[in-house]
Amino acid sequence: MVQRGRRTARVSGDERQDAILAAAEALLAERAFDDISIEELARGAGISRPTFYFYFSSKDEVLLALLDRVITEVEHRVGDLPRDFESDSAAAWSRSIGMFVEVFVAHRGVSTAAIAARARNGEVRALWSKSMHSWVDFSTDVIRSEQARGAAPEGVDAHDLAVSLNLMNERVITAVLNQESPSVAESSALHVLSTIWIRSIYGSDTPGRP
Repeated sequence: MVQRGRRTARVSGDERQDAILAAAEALLAERAFDDISIEELARGAGISRPTFYFYFSSKDEVLLALLDRVITEVEHRVGDLPRDFESDSAAAWSRSIGMFVEVFVAHRGVSTAAIAARARNGEVRALWSKSMHSWVDFSTDVIRSEQARGAAPEGVDAHDLAVSLNLMNERVITAVLNQESPSVAESSALHVLSTIWIRSIYGSDTPGRP
């Protein structure tokens, strides 16, 4: 009687999709997005090229899925942060900005690839814009609340201030991730950004303190 080998576990579609995304992020840590082939993505995920197309229609679709994951991670982690702006405004802003910086630096390859793709890919640009709008809305609400309770002076419109500060974050972080010149040191980016936000919103380094 022929001895049958042990039956291998069937790999689900979700697991294969996750494997493709994991392979893509690993390759992006080493090389630019344009230098990565679909064959490499498929090989890294342990599947064939035809199987790759069952899950993604293109490399850009893989990048879009990776960016969506990064943005979702940022939103979830920031959503879990304590909103104690009344008790310690400076620390609350630093934690919020710090989470944003931390996640994008941790996913450096995805972030730099997405930033570069925005000019040519409308879907990537739209997803990035949606994320920026959510950050602007959050920042605007907090700034208005801080102004309403008298902690922050009124002056520049809260929405305009939130837009400007978030665009500053985006540009500074982009320069850090791409190792541009000039740029601030990665180790000091959070301190620099947080200080500018707090001074711009409160007119002081120590809001709420005499």
